[in-house]
Amino acid sequence: MKIVFTTLLLLSCLISAPSITAADERVKIIPDVVYGHKFGMALTFDVFQPEKPNGAGVLFMVSGGWYSRWTDPQNMLFWFKPLLDEGFTVFCVRHGSSPKFKIPEVVEDVRRSVRFIRLHAKDYGVDPSRLGVWGGSAGGHLSLVLGTTSDKGRPEAKDKVLQESDRVAAVAAYYPPTDLREFVDEKSPYYQRFPALQFDKELADDFSPLLQVTPDDPPTLLIHGDQDKLVPISHSENIMQQFKEKKVPAELLVIENAAHGFRGDDQTRASQAVVKWFQKHLAKQAD
Repeated sequence: MKIVFTTLLLLSCLISAPSITAADERVKIIPDVVYGHKFGMALTFDVFQPEKPNGAGVLFMVSGGWYSRWTDPQNMLFWFKPLLDEGFTVFCVRHGSSPKFKIPEVVEDVRRSVRFIRLHAKDYGVDPSRLGVWGGSAGGHLSLVLGTTSDKGRPEAKDKVLQESDRVAAVAAYYPPTDLREFVDEKSPYYQRFPALQFDKELADDFSPLLQVTPDDPPTLLIHGDQDKLVPISHSENIMQQFKEKKVPAELLVIENAAHGFRGDDQTRASQAVVKWFQKHLAKQAD
């Protein structure tokens, strides 16, 4: 079984990126903010601040196959434009990348990114209680992990970042893997192809959002193509059933005839749904 698990979510967009408009140029970009270090390397994110911020922030997980690559932030403006136009501040988060780092280590990185942004929320003009997370494929998996397994932080920690909660207020995920139990089996083609999955299989439950759903999880939007052969739509359907059973506000948008990695009208439809979801759950603070 041949599997190609690349950063389709980003690359499909970069190929057709439009020119930057005057409105885009009014977006303030703060590149390469360091939110942590590991193995002598910096963990970074870029900040995109709209001209008229609404006070809410969305963290975008830069992850395909749990690989996380740097892209010139100017080339990401068009991708975030629908959110920026509605006043959302966007954080483009990179994590310690496969093949060096496995999923447990990757998850610790993205948890730290939420904690760091919450600690410094005032610096970026966002309300720490109005942070959402969004990603596709592996990035969708990481978004769901944050949504289903957050904690309140450790008040006793010496590192102020670790004292903060990593809880998010809303989640959006494109074609996310939600059950890793099969993937971490040594006989699985996924295991052989993607080094980030090569961790202790006894920990698979901990990093399978399907198994971690609880009633206090944040509102979650799932978007999946019904012709996805890489991450079958059953991954979204199964966790959607768990959300229903636990009475978590959630929706599943099925893109007919779409495979892994949306393009054209499918991409536009998915993007509009994400903006609408975050407008509903983040744009105005709940009473």
